[in-house]
Order: sequence, then C-alpha cells, then structure tokens
Amino acid sequence: MRVLLRLTPVLLLLGAVAGCGAQTVRMEPPLPDAAAEELCTALVADLPDTLMDAERVDVRPASDLTAAWGDPAIGLRCGVERPVALAPDSLLEEVNGVPWLSEPADAPTVFTAVGHEAYVELLIPTSYGPPAAALTTVSDLVSEHLPPLPDGEL
Repeated sequence: MRVLLRLTPVLLLLGAVAGCGAQTVRMEPPLPDAAAEELCTALVADLPDTLMDAERVDVRPASDLTAAWGDPAIGLRCGVERPVALAPDSLLEEVNGVPWLSEPADAPTVFTAVGHEAYVELLIPTSYGPPAAALTTVSDLVSEHLPPLPDGEL
C-alpha cells in the first residue's frame, strides 16, 4: 500500500492535455535547491529529442527540470525529493554506473536515479517494453551532469 501511495502522485503527473494538434503532457515540476536546479537544468537541456522511439512532446507547466516523450508519455523530472522507499537495504539496479530504484518492485514503471547530487525520476509506461534503452540514455547524462555522492550515500 505504501508503494501505491508513493506512485499515485507520480502517475497523476502525466496526462495528455488536449491542444492544437500536438500532444502536451501535464507534469508538476520538482522544487530542488539552487545547486540541484542548476545541475538539472543542464541535464534536461542535454536530453535527446527521441527516447525509446518516442518523440519529445511539450510539458506544461513549462520547466527546465522536466521532459516528456511519446503517447503514452515517458516522463522525466530532475531534482525530485529522495524516494520514500529508498532504504539502506533497497534493491537497486545499476545501469552504466548509475544506481536506480525501481518502483513498484514487482512491475516497475517509476525509476529513480540515486547516489548523485540530484534525484532523477523516470516514468516509463509498460507499453514501451523493457526500460533498458531509456535507462541507458539517461544514466549516461546523469553521470555527465550530476556529480556522485560520497561512497555509501544514496
């Protein structure tokens, strides 16, 4: 139940909004501190136009900390809060040197990059299949733009 409560706000963040022909995704931007915001702005600016064969779409409200692709939307928010489910004994997936917390554990759709100076949340609908391609792309950008925390810190 705790996982469901954690995911419900995330799932509510993404929703198509009727527009003038182009898809727009509603996603609440995070509110990181100034240092994380600067790092995240650089990361988001470097994101590709296509992710998992999905084209980038507009996000509202506009933010330098969010991005989305496709329909249903793959969503990214940089500078989110530390995941509630993250604990010293959490099972993490490492992709290109970046640890990711996957939620829910039995059928993950929300992946949070941890162990860096900002948390990056990536929502990947199951309709896209295995998330490896998106996690690989975003992991490389996390490594490039977000300095790692000291060993042992998540």
